[in-house]
Amino acid sequence: MDALKTITVQSMKTEIPQFKIGDTVKISVKIREGERERIQMFEGTVIARKGSGIAETFTVRRVSYGVGVERVFPIHSPNVVDVKVIRNGRVRRSKLYYLRDRVGKAAKVKEQIR
Repeated sequence: MDALKTITVQSMKTEIPQFKIGDTVKISVKIREGERERIQMFEGTVIARKGSGIAETFTVRRVSYGVGVERVFPIHSPNVVDVKVIRNGRVRRSKLYYLRDRVGKAAKVKEQIR
């Protein structure tokens, strides 16, 4: 069991980006296409964070061409290059799954002024 713990500690990132539920974030993700590698941006609202330790993930939602798109990113993945906070959201829940049913302005999260 100690060997498993040492492997997880070694593979965890040292700098975890500071963001919360409701924040609008821009994620840089490494995409492999054959032998080539490029960085793709994904911007959206964080609607959930799950897990702990090496298995911690967060779900980001955006609407693209009228269709809702959600992606789940592992925080400690080597494919997640960078996470930048664009806006800080003001929410009172830990999971924002209710945004899936909302359309237009009702699907927006209010901005928190800091």
